[in-house]
Amino acid sequence: MVCPYLEYRRESDGKQFDHERAYCTAAERYVQAMRADICNDRYDLNHGEHCEIYREHTGEAQP
Repeated sequence: MVCPYLEYRRESDGKQFDHERAYCTAAERYVQAMRADICNDRYDLNHGEHCEIYREHTGEAQP
C-alpha cells in the first residue's frame, strides 16, 4: 500500500530541487528517502497503527 500521506515534491518555498523529495503531509515536513521507501514498500503497513509520525500528528494513541 502506498502511503496516502506521502507526496513527492520538486520545490519548496520557491527553491527548486534536483530530484523529487518525500514530503509527509501528516507531519507537514520532508522525510528521509529511506523512510519514504519503507512507507511505500510495506504492503501490510497500516499507517494509523505502524507510523509514529502519523500517530503523533493526528493525536492517535499507540496500539
